[in-house]
Amino acid sequence: MTTVVLLLLPGVHLLDLAGPAQAFFTAGDLGHVYDLRYVSGAPAGAGPDAGVVASAQGLPLVAGTDWPDLGPDDLVIVPGWRIGGDPAAWPHLSAATRERLAGHHAAGGTVASVCAGADALGQAGLLDGRRCTTHHAVQDDLAARHPRAHVVRDVLFTTDGGVVTSAGIASGIDLSLHLLAMRHGPALAARVAREMVVYARRNGSEPQASAMLRHRSHVDDTVHRVQNHIDAHFARPLPLADLAAHAGVAERTLTRLFTRAAGMTPLRYQQLLRVERAEHLIGHGATVEAAARTVGFQDPRMLRRLRSPAHAVR
Repeated sequence: MTTVVLLLLPGVHLLDLAGPAQAFFTAGDLGHVYDLRYVSGAPAGAGPDAGVVASAQGLPLVAGTDWPDLGPDDLVIVPGWRIGGDPAAWPHLSAATRERLAGHHAAGGTVASVCAGADALGQAGLLDGRRCTTHHAVQDDLAARHPRAHVVRDVLFTTDGGVVTSAGIASGIDLSLHLLAMRHGPALAARVAREMVVYARRNGSEPQASAMLRHRSHVDDTVHRVQNHIDAHFARPLPLADLAAHAGVAERTLTRLFTRAAGMTPLRYQQLLRVERAEHLIGHGATVEAAARTVGFQDPRMLRRLRSPAHAVR
């Protein structure tokens, strides 16, 4: 079972925490169980109240003080905190917590943040030389506090070498859906999104953002039904006739509805899912040829062509 540690620091925003927690909890309801652990950022020996964390909204939260043993497949997520006032007053991580974050990443694990939580990753040295983002209100502060970081502005989230950072508040849900899509495929992420009633596209154009987020910001149930089918079977040949039959409409009608709602044809959408999955596999050591076969391209030259800047699928 994959463990997700949510590191709670003083002033944590409830939605920064609850969004990712709900996404991974919902994945468990759909057959992919995650062990959610809530750990206080208080230093060891901080006293009997070390596990009590005051949220920005006034609700006290009770978290553990001991970290579980983690492996490379496990995740650590740092929700953000209230960002008003002097950034110098932001939570300061203990040496032990910094070592936990850096050590998990060094062992091959993924470390993520929501909103100002990126500062915690910076304190652990994980933003040095990496692309990252945070809430638009504190992008300048993050850049000033961590000058070796490459702060990307006005995007939904970034991924760089096992470090994932998101813009803040509700974008923690988008970040979590992206992580689920990369681990289990877009179909599972789409099911989680539907369970959470998340459909609207968020502002962001990074290639790492899931296609589900970029091309499902519509209310056409017929197109959503076809996209669900493509999400689940994108590595297989999906003739337009079969998709139209699945939707119960004519081929020309499906093409018209799909293009109007998603901004591309069903084939282009399928190619996008294939390329995104292939990019993930290549990023984890697969060859282009092996990734192409896994996602359904019979000829790896097609994948190379679609990955090229001139033909990049967006």
